[in-house]
Amino acid sequence: MTLPVLVAVPGPAESRLLSGWEPLRREVVVVRRCADVADVLAAVGAGLARAVVLGAELPGCDTEVLADLRRRGAGLVVLLPAGAAGEEWERRWRALGATRFVVEDQPAADVAREVVLATAAQDTPPVPPEDPGADDGRALGVPGRTVAVWGPHGSCGRTTVAVNVAAELAGAGRSVLLVDADTRGASVGQVLGLLDDAPSLLAGVRAAAGGRLDAAGLAARVARVDDVDVLTGAPDGGRWSELRPAALRRVLEVGALSHDWTVVDLPGGSDDLTEESGRDAVLATVLGVADVVLVVGAGDPVSLQRFARAWSRLPDLAPDAVVVPVVNRLRSSAVGAAPGRRVTSLLRRLAGVESTWTIPDDAAVDAALLAGRTLAEHAARSPARAVLRELAAHVDDVADAPDAPAEGEATAGFDPLLARS
Repeated sequence: MTLPVLVAVPGPAESRLLSGWEPLRREVVVVRRCADVADVLAAVGAGLARAVVLGAELPGCDTEVLADLRRRGAGLVVLLPAGAAGEEWERRWRALGATRFVVEDQPAADVAREVVLATAAQDTPPVPPEDPGADDGRALGVPGRTVAVWGPHGSCGRTTVAVNVAAELAGAGRSVLLVDADTRGASVGQVLGLLDDAPSLLAGVRAAAGGRLDAAGLAARVARVDDVDVLTGAPDGGRWSELRPAALRRVLEVGALSHDWTVVDLPGGSDDLTEESGRDAVLATVLGVADVVLVVGAGDPVSLQRFARAWSRLPDLAPDAVVVPVVNRLRSSAVGAAPGRRVTSLLRRLAGVESTWTIPDDAAVDAALLAGRTLAEHAARSPARAVLRELAAHVDDVADAPDAPAEGEATAGFDPLLARS
């Protein structure tokens, strides 16, 4: 069966390649010579070809382009110039996510063979690329874990939970990266008293999109707060489109190679949940790679009803993660006497949740926010801090033992961010 291929190679290398393929038309046939990336994506989207050969120097190629090709099932081979220049281009393309390469001076039959293999590989789960910048002693290919902090719409305390769980994990001796991926209005920087207005997460995403992000580059962009590395997000929700999903995934991959835990603060709710486009593409991307999801709601009747609806969506949103229910700002003034028992009973009846973590309404949380500090630093003996410390330890434990989840937690198998040994 003849394999239809698109070719977009700047310069004379394209003509040499096509000439060499003339005797191989039974195996591969070039259905279009594309002028640029937009032409390639349009042709692939129209179903004209099953494989693409791109020149290493083709302008406009980034993580989103490669992610689009993968989503459409197109095999990719990158044609490199010979010599040292080719080695440099290969490093960049590997950072973008490419895995198959040929050199311009290779025989045309070898190039055709790589194209066939690249197409067949679309049916095989990809092996994440190693990061040559991860030199902190962690073995390459043995990444840390990711916990996503999500919940229904409203101010239920997701950022409070994310910040303090990250601090408690760091306090327990873990290396932690805290990522503010709230596309509706990031606030981790404000909570921690970081005054820099430049969102470091967006800088990291831009570098990742261009294949320029490694562990050293990530370390240069983070802020260090209480032994936690922090990537701040954009307080302006209008900048959500700058968080490109494939590039964000690369940021998480690099972070996982140099940290035991990556804690991601997410926007509440879910409207247009797709990994391809829309405001919630970031949400879909993070939930798709999370090992643990903390589902946070507030302890009042309206928020609890929203929590129950959000919980019902978890089989679709995070089918492969351990999910942990958390109710924040629990108080008798909102739900009546014995609030813990009432909330547990309500969520069991409405959502089938058998075990819920409850964080008491605590004035120390507001005081810590005013001071721009974590609870561990500002109010170490506060009731809320005690629960958050236990919650962080629980997260660490359930991630280490995914086959034995605690009561009330749902698991559907793991799809880790990177392969583990």
